[in-house]
Amino acid sequence: MGPAPSKQPLRPRPVRQDTGGSARHNEKPSNPQPQISRAPREEKQPSAVTQEGLERLRQASKSNPSDRKTQLLLAKKLVEAASGLTDEDSRADSKTTNRNCERFTSEAYKIVKRLAQHGYPDATFFLGDCYTRGSLGLQTDAKEAFAQYQSAAKAEHAQAAYRVAVCCEIGLDEGGGTKRDAVKAMQWYQRAAILGDTPAMYKLGVIQLKGLLGQPRNAKAALTWLQQAAARGDKENPHALHELALLYEAPHSIEGISQDNAHAKQLFLEAANLGYKFSQFRLGCAFEYGSLGCPIDPRQSIAWYSKAAVQDEHQSELALSGWYLTGSEGVLQQSDTEAYLWARKAAQAGLAKAEYAMGYFNEVGIGAPANIEDAKRWYWRSACKYHDDPHFPYDN
Repeated sequence: MGPAPSKQPLRPRPVRQDTGGSARHNEKPSNPQPQISRAPREEKQPSAVTQEGLERLRQASKSNPSDRKTQLLLAKKLVEAASGLTDEDSRADSKTTNRNCERFTSEAYKIVKRLAQHGYPDATFFLGDCYTRGSLGLQTDAKEAFAQYQSAAKAEHAQAAYRVAVCCEIGLDEGGGTKRDAVKAMQWYQRAAILGDTPAMYKLGVIQLKGLLGQPRNAKAALTWLQQAAARGDKENPHALHELALLYEAPHSIEGISQDNAHAKQLFLEAANLGYKFSQFRLGCAFEYGSLGCPIDPRQSIAWYSKAAVQDEHQSELALSGWYLTGSEGVLQQSDTEAYLWARKAAQAGLAKAEYAMGYFNEVGIGAPANIEDAKRWYWRSACKYHDDPHFPYDN
């Protein structure tokens, strides 16, 4: 951080983030446990659903029975209507509302089931997703969901192939609906990536970079997949941009990559502009400490930290605590109260450095009356995590 304004008294600050690799290991892992229940990546459709819109889709479906895409869209809109139109603009009683919900849901299910039975992969995938979520009037059924995903995947449906891979990776115990099989998981990730699924490309990059799922490390292949995923980056898929940025920032002798701070900064910026909170945090660090070729700029640092913090990025919450503790002349007014509140928010989420900061705040009386017992509790919570990071809290 830049020097504190001269009008503010200088006080010892709690632990802050650093500019090196130690910040990286506190980020969300680049290979998180796969989840089946992520939202389907569908084409954007208008969010509002009306009776008139439903009737237009019904008529379009009747006039062109071979238009399966419109029929599936009608089914999806009926699912929306089941939760949005059932009360008839608050005029219907509960019995009528429930009857409308059942009517919309039943109509949607019949459409989806018919399309799936006739081999339409998009409908089969959607049916699998409904079994995963317990929607469309169906009970949650991981095995049936897996069967539908596998059927769609065999028909070259990219998202379904990714779901099958996830199911094989996590296995029955984690809701995959099939036994755990790392070999099959890898095969399906590869098929999904070849079919153009961006998350599968990213996943393959991480697997081969880190040697997961029993695979040998292959930096060259990992880089290829990450670059392909990054080229397709969007708001739902910013992860490869961030992972590549980390590699270019600190390549650690990875074949095909040499340190390039300018390129790392650009990749972080692309991911951050897509709303990826961990890249926003990295840019906050860069403008606070002048890394990645960035100037020290409190205004930009605080702005990026703020964007990440509103998405519950806890390191950014702690960083904002530090900025409020000292203030920045012409940018941010010093506030012990805000410093305390931001640190507490991060600490309540379990961030060890924030717990340490809360111990200090309560010990000294910053932002709240001094309370030694509370200080001890926070220090103890932080100390319990000390063994996971031998440099904490002295890594600045």
